[in-house]
Amino acid sequence: MKKKKDILFLCQYFYPEYVSSATLPFDTAVALSKAGFTVGALSGYPQEYNLIGKVPMQENYENIEIRRLKYLQLKRSNLIGRLINYFSFTFSVAIRFRELRKYKAIIVYSNPPVLPLLAALADKIYNTKLVFVSYDIYPEMAHITNVISEDSIISKMMRIVNKSIYKHVNKVVALSNEMKDYLLKHRLTLSEHQVEVIPNWYEDKGVTNTSISYENKLFQSIKNEENLIISYFGNMGICQDLDTIVEAIRYYKNDSKVQFIFAGHGNKMDLLKNIVGKEQLNNVSIFNFLHGQDYQDALNISDCFIVSLANGLTGLAVPSKTYSYMMAGKPVIAIMGEDSDIARDLTSNIAGYAMQVGESEKLVIAIRELRDDKDKCEFMGENCRGIFLEKYTKEHCTQQYVDMMQRILEEK
Repeated sequence: MKKKKDILFLCQYFYPEYVSSATLPFDTAVALSKAGFTVGALSGYPQEYNLIGKVPMQENYENIEIRRLKYLQLKRSNLIGRLINYFSFTFSVAIRFRELRKYKAIIVYSNPPVLPLLAALADKIYNTKLVFVSYDIYPEMAHITNVISEDSIISKMMRIVNKSIYKHVNKVVALSNEMKDYLLKHRLTLSEHQVEVIPNWYEDKGVTNTSISYENKLFQSIKNEENLIISYFGNMGICQDLDTIVEAIRYYKNDSKVQFIFAGHGNKMDLLKNIVGKEQLNNVSIFNFLHGQDYQDALNISDCFIVSLANGLTGLAVPSKTYSYMMAGKPVIAIMGEDSDIARDLTSNIAGYAMQVGESEKLVIAIRELRDDKDKCEFMGENCRGIFLEKYTKEHCTQQYVDMMQRILEEK
C-alpha cells in the first residue's frame, strides 16, 4: 500500500458550496494544506448551495484532493427529507469506505449525525486517528426542539453513534467553552484533554466606505440616516428563538426610525412572513438567503444585529453568524444563555447586549438605547470588531486546527 496521506475531511458540504457548514471545513482544509499537510475531502455533490453549476466529481483545488459523491437530496424543510439526505450520503460514503484507509487522520463533523460512525469504524479497522467537530450536540438538541422523542428509534441510534465516536476519538472540537462543559458533563468517557475549544470564524473583509452598499437595489427603500436597522441573517428554524424578536417588532411597528431586516431560510422564517403580512408590520423587510456582495452590503447597511437560540440550547449549539456581525463592527444583541462565550464577550467588552429567551422588554430597551444614542452604537460596534480581530478571524482559528493536527499526527 502507498504511503498514507495526512488528513481526510469527511463532510456532507464542501467547496464550492457557500453555506458555513461547507466554507468552514474548506477554510480549515486550505490552512492545513498550506501548513504542509497532504489533505483530501470526501463530500457530497453540490446542489442546493452551489452557484457555480456543474462541478467535477473529482478535482484538485488549493492542493486539496476533493472527491464528490452523488446522493439523494430531497427538500430539507421536513424531518423525513433531512433523514433521507443524511442516510443517503452516509450510504454513499459507506460503499467507498476503503478510501478512508488512505489517510492517517479523519476530521468528521456532527452533521449528518450518523456519518461519524464510519470514521469511528475506520479508526477501529485502519487505526486512523479521529477528530470529531461538534457543531451541534445530538440527540439532546433534537429532544429539546421536539424533533424526536427520547425513546424513539432515531434517538437510540444517535446514542449508539455517540458511544462509538467517543470511544475512538482522539480529539473533540467544541465550538465554545459552554459546549465543552456540556460534553464533559454528559459524555463521561471523555477526558479534559480530549476536548479542544476552537470557535468558528469569518473572513475579515475589513470595514470600508459603505456608501456604495446603499445603492444595492435590494435595500434602497430601507436605509436612511435616521433609521436604526436591526438585522437577523441565516437560519430561522426550530433551534432559534423568534417570539422574543417578534414582540420587539410589534412594539416598534409605528416607529419609523426602527426597521428590521431578515434574510435566510427555515420554517420560522415562513412563520415570520405570515405574521408580518397578517399584522401589517411595515417595519420588517424579509429576503431570501443572501451571499456574496449582497450579504456584504446587508452587513454594511445594518446598525446592529440579533442572534438567538431557542430555550435550553445554550451549550448544544453556537450561532456562527455572530462572527460576521462582529467583523462588520456593529453591536450584537444575543438572545441566548448569559453563560455562553458570545454573551460574555458582548457584556464584558461593552460590545452589545445579552438576554434570555422571552425577555422582550430587555430587547426593546436595548433597541431604544441604540436608536437614541448613535455614539454608544458606534462605540459598541468598535468594541465588537476588536473582539473579532482578537479571537474570531479565519487565520486565528484555523491556526488552532493546524497546531492541533500537528500534535495528533506526532503522537505514536
